[in-house]
Amino acid sequence: MLSGKDRGKKAKVILILPQKDRVVVEGLNLIKKHVRARKQGQKGQVIHKERAVSASSVALVCKSCGKPTRVGYKFEGNNKVRICKKCRNEV
Repeated sequence: MLSGKDRGKKAKVILILPQKDRVVVEGLNLIKKHVRARKQGQKGQVIHKERAVSASSVALVCKSCGKPTRVGYKFEGNNKVRICKKCRNEV
């Protein structure tokens, strides 16, 4: 995460919403949701749920240098390969 209350934390992206330019990140941007009891004898509860954040506030973490980075592209023969902009290694 690049900004917000969870700035600096690393986690896995679990859902991408390309139409809204947002992503859902596992364990980050949590909200409390009050859920009412639906059946007889069941208790209501408060659950923690991830909300979507703007795609511009997250960055890819490079495997080789371990830093948040932007992604570049290069061609190796006929294949297009993603590369880290900081260390120039393949992502």
